[in-house]
Amino acid sequence: MTDGEKVKLDSLFESLSVLANGAYTYVTHIGSNVTRWSKEAVDYFGLPGEYMENALPTWMKRIHPEDLPAFKESVKNVYGRDAGNHHEQYRIKTKDGKYIVCTCRGVLIRDEKGEPEFFGGTVRNNDALSYFDDVSNTRSLYGFMDDLRSSTWKGEKIQIMMLGIVDFSHLNEIYGYTFGNRVLQEFSKMIKVEAFEMGEWYRMDGTKFAIVCKNATSEDLKNLYKRIQYNCIYDLVVDGHQVVLSFVGGAINLDKFDVSAETVYSCLRFAYYESKINHLGELYILKNSVSEDKRFAIERLNAIRNSIVNNCEGFFLCYQPIVDADTEVITGAESLIRWKNDEYGVVPPVEFVDVLEQDNLFPELGKWILKTALIDAKKFLGRYPGFVVNVNLSYTQLEKRDFVEDVLSILKELNYPPQNLCLEITERCRMLDMAVLKDVFSTLRGYGIKIALDDFGTGFSSLGVLRELPVSTVKIDRSFVINIEKDFSDQNTVRFISELANSFSSSVTVEGIETSEMREFLLRFKIKSLQGYYYSKPLPLKEFMDKYVNA
Repeated sequence: MTDGEKVKLDSLFESLSVLANGAYTYVTHIGSNVTRWSKEAVDYFGLPGEYMENALPTWMKRIHPEDLPAFKESVKNVYGRDAGNHHEQYRIKTKDGKYIVCTCRGVLIRDEKGEPEFFGGTVRNNDALSYFDDVSNTRSLYGFMDDLRSSTWKGEKIQIMMLGIVDFSHLNEIYGYTFGNRVLQEFSKMIKVEAFEMGEWYRMDGTKFAIVCKNATSEDLKNLYKRIQYNCIYDLVVDGHQVVLSFVGGAINLDKFDVSAETVYSCLRFAYYESKINHLGELYILKNSVSEDKRFAIERLNAIRNSIVNNCEGFFLCYQPIVDADTEVITGAESLIRWKNDEYGVVPPVEFVDVLEQDNLFPELGKWILKTALIDAKKFLGRYPGFVVNVNLSYTQLEKRDFVEDVLSILKELNYPPQNLCLEITERCRMLDMAVLKDVFSTLRGYGIKIALDDFGTGFSSLGVLRELPVSTVKIDRSFVINIEKDFSDQNTVRFISELANSFSSSVTVEGIETSEMREFLLRFKIKSLQGYYYSKPLPLKEFMDKYVNA
C-alpha cells in the first residue's frame, strides 16, 4: 500500500467512525487487501492488529459455522450488484471464545473509473445494545433505528412523528426520579391507547417518543397530537396525582424512501426542534416536497449527507468581504458553505444546514469548513496582514467536548494566527448551557480568537448572550437596515444595538448593505464594519482572489 492509499484509507476510516455510533468500524483497501479496524474491535474480537492484510479469511474463521454460508453469499453479492451493499446478521466469536450476535453493514466504494476501491462499514454488537425500554415497555431508540433501516431497504412509504415532554427535569426535581419514571410509564400507556392500530411506538432518548405509521395522513398525525395534548392537560393521573405535561412534536411524511435511516432521523429531529424553538409546541410537519430538479427534498439531503462521509466531496466555500465602515477598505470576509454536484447543481446552505445540524455528522463538516477557510485565508494574509476570516459555528459543534481542542489543533497544524480568526455563533446557541458556552469562548478568547454574535436582535435572548459571553463583534441583521433611511423604529433599534454593543466593548458589523445611501446613513451610528451585496455577493475562492488579492 502506498502512502497516498494509506492516507485515503485512514481518512475514510475516520469519516465512517463518526457514523459508527457505538459500532466497530472497518475499511478495506481492495487493491492492497489491507483492512483497518477500530481498536475496540481488535480488543474485543482478538484480531491481530488495527491494520490487517487479507483480513476476510481471519474474520470468517470467527463466524458461527451455521451462519457462514449466508455470510459468504452476501460478500459475493457485493461485487456482483450495482449497489455494492452488505447487510447481514450473524453470530461471531469474541476473544473470550463466546458467540455474540452482530449486525454487519458495509458498502462498496468505487473510484472515478467505477472500479471497486474501498469496502467499509460497521459491525454492531447486538448483545451490547438494548432494543427494548423497560420503563415505558416499548422498543427503544436502537429498535427504532433498526426498524427504520428495515423500512429503507424495503422502500416502504411511512409517516413518522416524534414528540417529547418539555421541562421534565423540573418534575424530577420536585417529585423524584421514581415518580418521573411512573409518569413516563403512564404517558406511554396513554399514547398507545390513542394511537391504537395506527403504528408502532418507540421510546427514544430522554423523554422523547416516536410512532412509525404506514397508512396515516398528515391530518391523522395532527389529530393524534391534539388528543395527546388534551389528555396531558386534563386526564393524565399518576398514582392518584393529576399531572399536567406540555410537549413538542415534529413529523415527516415519506412518499419516496430512497434515503438512509440516518438521514430520516436527522430530518425528524429537525422537525422536532422546529416545533420546540420556532412554533411554540405546535406539531411541525417537514414537507418532503419536490424541488425544481424534480427530486424529493429528503432525497437531496441524503445525497448531501453522503458527501460528508466521502471526504466532504462537493462542498466548497464562498467568501463575502467585510469592509471598514469609514474607509471601505477590506478587513476580512465571512466564509459561507455551498454544495454542488452534477445531478442537483449548486445548493445554498438554507436548503440543508438547519437539518444537518441535527446530524451527528455535522461536526465533521464543521471541521472541514474551518480547515478549508483557514487554508484559503492564509492566501489573503500576504496582502492584508490584519485580514480576519469569519467561520460560522453550529450549536452541535459546540456540544462536543473536544471542540476547543479541535479548533486549536487545526490552527497549530496550519500555523494560522489565532487573532485572524473570528468564530460566529447565532441565536440557536441559546439551546446550550450558558456556563458551558462561556467556558468555551473564554478559552478561545484567551488564545486571541475573536467571537461574533450573528443576527443580533432577531431572537429573544440576544441581550442575555451578549451579557454572558466574551463577544468581540455584534452583527446586526439585515432585517433592521433594509428600510433604515425611512423607518424610525429601525433607526432607533440600530442606535440602541450599536450603543449597547459598545458598552460591552464589542464592535459592530452591519449586514445587508445594498446601496451607497444605506452606507452613508449608517455612518451616523457607532458602526465599525459593513457587509453586503453593495460591496460583493459571496464569491468562490478564485473570484475572490482575482477581485481582492491578485488585482
